[in-house]
Amino acid sequence: MRAPLQGRTLLISGGSRGIGLSIALRAAADGANVALIAKTADPHPKLEGTVFTAAEEINAAGGRALPIVGDVRDEASVVDAVAKTVAEFGGIDVVINNASAINLTGSAEIEMKRYDLMHQINTRGTFLLTRTALPHLAQSADPRILSLSPPLNLSEKWLGAYPAYMLAKYGMTLAALGIGAETGIPAACLWPRTTIQTAAVQNVLGGDEVFRRSRTPEIYADASHALLSGDASAMAGKTLFCEDVLKNAGVTDFSQYSPGVPESELFPDAFVG
Repeated sequence: MRAPLQGRTLLISGGSRGIGLSIALRAAADGANVALIAKTADPHPKLEGTVFTAAEEINAAGGRALPIVGDVRDEASVVDAVAKTVAEFGGIDVVINNASAINLTGSAEIEMKRYDLMHQINTRGTFLLTRTALPHLAQSADPRILSLSPPLNLSEKWLGAYPAYMLAKYGMTLAALGIGAETGIPAACLWPRTTIQTAAVQNVLGGDEVFRRSRTPEIYADASHALLSGDASAMAGKTLFCEDVLKNAGVTDFSQYSPGVPESELFPDAFVG
């Protein structure tokens, strides 16, 4: 029996580690083609993984990987990544905007270069990668756009929590949904209700304790797989939570994503509720 994503080509920004790699590995288990555009060509002193080690894992999991050293902030780099993906796999079916930067400093204190970095990677990077891939998505029999970004929660709590980061993440959501609405290509944004065990959570949000109280990246991977292999009309123009997508797919036991941690102790993610 043919797996849902077998033979389909995914272009993912980031993906050398964490959530992006987890999503890539789940797709690879179906036999998908996975192109990764990421900056990490050489090992980082504090972070595991490079775009090349990620490609090795994808191949070992059953997929076909194309590691591309590139930067979503740079137009020439993105154009090159799209061209290499099409040359290697013959097209592009899915664009996943995973690359992101986070800085929770308040408006009066944040350096503008930090602000600019978030917007260049998050909002501009999402827009640039998606729009560059559009001619090839238009030729796919089942094109999709997925942004790993939050719902547009306009409550005073989240508007005022960290405006610089909020603007950059909401920009990712608007870029994906806007291009989807403009072109008719099904586009959705996916976000977890709890924090996820990533380097950003450990290093920026709250150290080992918040990391322990977070779900594993596999919840994002399984939710992405369910979304990308399901009815495209169900994701078009939607901002969705990982947990809700999985519940709709029949998942009832979420303890597999946070072994040993009671549901009541999990740390809620930003922009939720």
